[in-house]
Amino acid sequence: MIRQAVCFLLAALLAAVPASAQPDTVIRVNVRLVRMLVTVKDANGQLIGSLNKTDFTVFDNGVKQDIAVFERQTEQPLSVAVLVDTSASTGIELRYELDSVSKFLKALLGEGNPSDTVALYSFNWQVNLVSSYTRRFERVDQRLKQLRSEGGTSLYDAIYLASRELELRDGRHVMVIVTDGGDTTSVKDFHQALEAAQLADTLLYPVLVVPISNDAGRNVGGENALTTLAAGTGGRVFLPSLGAELDRAFSDILRELRTQYLVGFYPKDAPLTKDRYHSLKVSVQGPNLRVITRSGYYGESSEPIRRFGR
Repeated sequence: MIRQAVCFLLAALLAAVPASAQPDTVIRVNVRLVRMLVTVKDANGQLIGSLNKTDFTVFDNGVKQDIAVFERQTEQPLSVAVLVDTSASTGIELRYELDSVSKFLKALLGEGNPSDTVALYSFNWQVNLVSSYTRRFERVDQRLKQLRSEGGTSLYDAIYLASRELELRDGRHVMVIVTDGGDTTSVKDFHQALEAAQLADTLLYPVLVVPISNDAGRNVGGENALTTLAAGTGGRVFLPSLGAELDRAFSDILRELRTQYLVGFYPKDAPLTKDRYHSLKVSVQGPNLRVITRSGYYGESSEPIRRFGR
């Protein structure tokens, strides 16, 4: 009897609510802060780290935005995922690459923000988390030296999985990828890898070590894919040879990370399209200055989330 009475009361209450009071479409309110890590260089490629907030202009889908957050040479802590290609094609070059990676990690953890951390991944036909995020250089270095080369190359899977982990972390997100070419065994594809990196606000720095200088023996398609991935996230590709050039590439990455601007805005008035992807453009005042940042982000679209009733 009690159960029947409760059911009757609920039915009566629902019947009393007018249809006009029931929501038809979920209303979106976009309050997400969109953050960009911005690098500025002059015509000679020198880093420019002295600009002010008023020197920057930001456009979201072609509409000018108000800059809400600005930090020059930001000290936001870094989470750096280092992805090392251990596929069979790396061969004897791998030990030289690991030596340069070790120097990079020692400088990163020894000279930067005391909150900076690094994680180490290896990838061949599968992706392995070799060391989770830590500040202990000795721990990462020890595991780095144990890596061996074998199997295929699951590059896109590695980017996708590392991005998912980075997305959960505070501060700045950076991915350094040491590889010799393209993907051969991934489950994920290029577009899924790029979207995961952009959703995680991650800068990609592929360090492409190509032992074969002859174009006929190189994976040019893989190199172009890495260049596109880097450009889409605000990073850039390095193509060093082994030894001093490889060390210099890692030093250049460190300099860029120490000279970045953090620029953020709350999206407003930008036209929505069916695509969730929003195109970003950042310009700066000053002659012959070049801005490097990500090309866009995933936000709201013109498609309704869901409907009730009808």
